[in-house]
Amino acid sequence: MTFARDTELSLLAAVSLVNSAEPPGTLTSRAALEEFWTRSGYIGRHDRDEDELADGRALRPRLRELLTAERDSAVVIVNDLERADATPKLVRHDDLDWHLHVVDPERPLTERIAAESAMAMIDVIRTDEMSRLGVCSQDDCQGIVLDLSRNRSKIFCGTSCSNRAAVAAYRARKR
Repeated sequence: MTFARDTELSLLAAVSLVNSAEPPGTLTSRAALEEFWTRSGYIGRHDRDEDELADGRALRPRLRELLTAERDSAVVIVNDLERADATPKLVRHDDLDWHLHVVDPERPLTERIAAESAMAMIDVIRTDEMSRLGVCSQDDCQGIVLDLSRNRSKIFCGTSCSNRAAVAAYRARKR
């Protein structure tokens, strides 16, 4: 494991949220936000309204900037990122052992996402693992790649891009 489990989960959630802006765009409804919330393992307040959806969509460019920044630039973004009265606490819930929550679970969802993403990036920056983050290698994709593999070999944002590259390579070999 490269990072603590809570750091990995926060990074995965941030990448998922940012990549939801990539065509065809998947964060288009309150139902899609609900699915993101469930899949990402967030607990606590979740208003499930249009304002929360709009706030989630509005957070994506700032998170993209953070996840694609060079190390020193990422430090500036982390230090500037809105962190709703961060008060780190160790908590245990669901199937997760003790892990860190940095804001009250009753703060708005997007504030918690921003704070948890910032804390996760602090771990990435401190361990000098910025190379774990990148942009998808598929020509027509700008999705974020989070490489948690041992051999640092992940270059595509998901199976769709990976499959398209494999099919293109196969067709090129057949020609």
